[in-house]
Amino acid sequence: MILVTGAKGQLGGDVCALLDAQGRPCLGIDAEELDITDEAAVAAFFAAHPEIDSVIHCAAYTAVDRAEDDAERCFAVNANGTENLAKNAAACKFLYVSTDYVFGAVDEEPLEIDTVKAPSCIYGKTKLLGEDAVRQYCSRFFIVRTSGVFGEKNTNFIATILRLSETHASLRVVNDQFGAPTYSADLAALLVEMISTERYGIYHAANTGECTWAQLARYVLSLCGKETEVEPVSTADYGARARRPLNSRFSFRSLDENGFSRLRPWEQAVRAYLSAIGALR
Repeated sequence: MILVTGAKGQLGGDVCALLDAQGRPCLGIDAEELDITDEAAVAAFFAAHPEIDSVIHCAAYTAVDRAEDDAERCFAVNANGTENLAKNAAACKFLYVSTDYVFGAVDEEPLEIDTVKAPSCIYGKTKLLGEDAVRQYCSRFFIVRTSGVFGEKNTNFIATILRLSETHASLRVVNDQFGAPTYSADLAALLVEMISTERYGIYHAANTGECTWAQLARYVLSLCGKETEVEPVSTADYGARARRPLNSRFSFRSLDENGFSRLRPWEQAVRAYLSAIGALR
C-alpha cells in the first residue's frame, strides 16, 4: 500500500490519480485525515495501517512569502511533520518531494545534488530540515527536488497570470530568476515510477530547458491569445517578502545515471497544461 500525503494538492492529487489508474493500492490523505504535526496522531495512524509499505510525501507548507511571518507553522509542517512521518515510516520506502529553495546564492552552473545548501528564506530552511529528517530515519529513501510546480488543481503561477490578464493591461514579472517550471502530471509519473524501484537517492526533477518567470508569462499569454503586456523587473525591484533563488537550473545527472528519463521540455508541458484546462487559443 502506498501512502500519499497532500492528496488534495496539485502534485499529490496527480500521484493518487495515476496510482488509481494503474490499479495500485493507494491511500491518499490530507490535513483533514491526518495532522502530520501531531507526533502521537502520526504514530497511531501508522499503527492502524500496517499495510503501508511506501510513502510519497507531497504535503507541505508552500506559501513562501507568508512563511516569513508564519515561521512556526511552516517549521511545524515541513520540518517536524516530515520528521514525524519519517520516524514512523522508517521501515517503508520513503519518497520526499523537496525544492530548489534549499540552495542559496550560487553561480549560474546547473545545481548538482551535492551543491552547497544555504537556503535564504524560511520555506527553504524548513524543506532542508525535512530532507535531513528523511536521511536520518529512512534507509530506503528518495529525495526529489523540484521547482515551479503547476497543475490542474489549486493555484499556481500560470493560473495566476491568466487570471490577472483578465483585469490588467500589463503585469510586472521577475526576469532575473532562471530555472524551469514543472508540470505536476509529468512529475507525478516520475514519482510513481521511482517508488516502484530500489534506485534510492537524491534527484532533481523539472521540465527541461530554462526560462525566467517573465519569459514563462509571455509564453503563456501568447499561447492563450492574451494581449496583456509583461513588464520585466528584477527580483530586488519586485520586492517579494521572501528571498528567492536566482539560479534554479538543475543538473539531471542523478536521473541519467540511475536510468530515469528526464521530463519533457517546459514549453511542451505548458502547452499540454493549457490544453487540459481549455485555455489554449
